[in-house]
Amino acid sequence: MDYAFVEQLLPYIAIGFAAQLVDGALGMAFGVICNTLLVGVLGLPPALASAKVHVVECFTTASSGISHLFHRNIDKALFFKLLLPGMAGGVTGAYLLTNIDASVVKPFVLGYLALIGLYIFVRGVFWPPKPREAKHVAPLGLLGGFLDAAGGGGWGPVVTSNLLVQGVEPRRVIGTVNSVEFFLTIAVSATFIAHLGIADLLGATLGLIIGGVAAAPFGAWAAKRIPLKPMLIFVGFVLAATSSFGIWSALR
Repeated sequence: MDYAFVEQLLPYIAIGFAAQLVDGALGMAFGVICNTLLVGVLGLPPALASAKVHVVECFTTASSGISHLFHRNIDKALFFKLLLPGMAGGVTGAYLLTNIDASVVKPFVLGYLALIGLYIFVRGVFWPPKPREAKHVAPLGLLGGFLDAAGGGGWGPVVTSNLLVQGVEPRRVIGTVNSVEFFLTIAVSATFIAHLGIADLLGATLGLIIGGVAAAPFGAWAAKRIPLKPMLIFVGFVLAATSSFGIWSALR
């Protein structure tokens, strides 16, 4: 066994596990957490970082979706309203990101990730929302899919948080959005691979896959039991702080 290789994977396994645990519990933040680290801390080009994370999410969202199906957390009507718009937005965002100079887009992607962190933080502070019927689901899926691919994360923060604020039952929102995300990531990953190739997507991707898949069942369980308010505040603060550090590093 190559122990040096295993040792190199361990940090990525831990990141994948933590990110998927949060994502399974909140219905958001796997892509944002991973992309913030890869772009803001490790300095990867935004397109490559987003491609790596979406390949990983093909595995984590499949595992998470099956877990949520087992726990009966999926709303079929909401699922089909989000499915096609989300995939269309994701393919468009991935195509756009692969055709823009990485040095130009990087500060904007990090700025977007920092705003997503602040958005999650504010939603946590003002949680819980007033119950309302979910509206504009298809446009929300289209926007969420586009920002998820082009910004390196955002499907959960955009779609899940808006549906939660509208008062839809939390466990069904989280389970449904996570399940749709599997099909979104397949479409986005195929678009990235078509433009970037598959060779550059290996390496750290394996560690993220191992950690993410291992955490998926725990995330589905946590969705029923962990209070959302403190988790939203904590995750939002960490994401905003980490992305801000990445912006400072990129511009200095």
